[in-house]
Amino acid sequence: MKLRSIELALPKAAEAHRWMIDIWGCADAGQQGDTFYLRGSGTFPYLVSLSESADNFVRSTTFVCSPDRLAQVAKAALARGLNAAPCVSSDPGGGEGLVVELAEGELLRFLVGAEEVAPIEGHSKASRRVMPVKLTHVVFNAADAEASGDLVEEVLGFRVSDRTKGMVFVRCNEAHHSTAFARAGFSSLNHIAFEMEDLDSVMRGIGCMRDHGFAPAWGPGRHGPGDNVYAYYIAPFGPVIEYSTAVEKVGDDYQAGEPDDWTWPEKRIDQWGVSDKDFAGLRIAEEAFRFRREWDPAPIEQFAGV
Repeated sequence: MKLRSIELALPKAAEAHRWMIDIWGCADAGQQGDTFYLRGSGTFPYLVSLSESADNFVRSTTFVCSPDRLAQVAKAALARGLNAAPCVSSDPGGGEGLVVELAEGELLRFLVGAEEVAPIEGHSKASRRVMPVKLTHVVFNAADAEASGDLVEEVLGFRVSDRTKGMVFVRCNEAHHSTAFARAGFSSLNHIAFEMEDLDSVMRGIGCMRDHGFAPAWGPGRHGPGDNVYAYYIAPFGPVIEYSTAVEKVGDDYQAGEPDDWTWPEKRIDQWGVSDKDFAGLRIAEEAFRFRREWDPAPIEQFAGV
């Protein structure tokens, strides 16, 4: 199971698409109607889609998986009574599978048979261009983060990696987290994290953003859970986006930490303690994208083997 992409709807999608290319560093991955696609240097055909809409919402977050894993998810979603439906992707890469609505409205799409593309070479140290490789995680705000963590363990086969006072971190493979649920008291997109090639690429990305007049809302720093380096920004079209790198790899024997295991000295909120955090600005941005189901639940027995 791998996190592949997130699909957003928003006003002025073409402008957001251009900003993500010119400023953030993604590459153009094409256009279908009023939907624009963005890719990184890795092998996924796109990382973000931006569809024209009168308002903001998250259409889906997409994972790629094996047929066996898809069947397991379908069977568990059916048993739990979650809204779900078969789907065929018309996005770059294609594929078919299942879309599942979690208890707080989060929309997760699982695809098999999705094609990959050749990586983009020679974009980093040989030039000034900074380009993300892939998505490293997509984090959701939750009214009940513990219940959300329990649900994805039960239905999706994910595993809780760590719990802090702020979040429940969840993994779908050996990466410490592919998603997390923030203890926010409401349901929405928290942020989208883009995997950079290395620490130098994160810092060069920060420099490029500064060249264009954008300061981090939080960072640079190094998290506790996941041990990854980060720099968060509030994109001009609404969401919180993050440069990140080197999320910790963990095995099946990894022991999930509890909130008291992740504490910092007074006035410090990460391992380094070198930067401030725009709590108020981030909070507003973290409420900008809610979830909206654009499909009707449908029978999924063909995946569940029942």
